Amino acid sequence: MNIPNLLTVLRILLTPLGAYALFKNGGNDHHWMILAWCIFFAIGLTDFMDGRIARAKNQITEFGKLLDPIADKVAIGTAMISLSILHRLPWWVTIVILVREVGVTILRFAVISDGVIPASKGGKTKALMQGFGVGWFILPLPHWLFIPRDLFMAVTILLTVTTGYEYFKQVLKR
Repeated sequence: MNIPNLLTVLRILLTPLGAYALFKNGGNDHHWMILAWCIFFAIGLTDFMDGRIARAKNQITEFGKLLDPIADKVAIGTAMISLSILHRLPWWVTIVILVREVGVTILRFAVISDGVIPASKGGKTKALMQGFGVGWFILPLPHWLFIPRDLFMAVTILLTVTTGYEYFKQVLKR
C-alpha cells in the first residue's frame, strides 16, 4: 500500500459522506449542497493527486490501475444517482453515463488476464469533465447558469460515449 493507493481508497470512503450531504435536509439546503460539492471536489482532487504522485514517484501498481477507475465510478455513480433521485439531474443522463462506465468496467475485468487496461488520455479527460459536469448539478446555481451547465453536460455525455467506444475498439484489436 502506497500513498496513491491510499488516496484512491480515501475517495471511496469519502463518497458516502458526499451523498449524505447531498440528501441532508431534503437535498434543498444550500449550505449542505455547497458542502457536498466540496466533498466531491476533494474526491476529484485526490483522483488527480494519486495519479500524479504515482507517476512522479514510480508507484504505479496493478492494484492502483484497477482500483482507481473503480473509485471514479463509485464516486461519479453515487453523485449522479443521488442527483437523479433528488430530481436535479435527468435520469437518462445518469443511465447513459453509468451504462458506459459499467460496460467499460466489465470490459476491463473480462480482459484482465491480458493485463489491466490503463486509463487513456480521453478517459482521464472524460473523468474530469464528468466531475465538473456533475459539480454544476450539485451546486445551488442561479437559473441563468442552467444553459451553460446543460451544454457542459452535453459535451460530457458525448465524450463519455466516444471514449467508451474507443475502449471497446481497443479491446477488439487485441
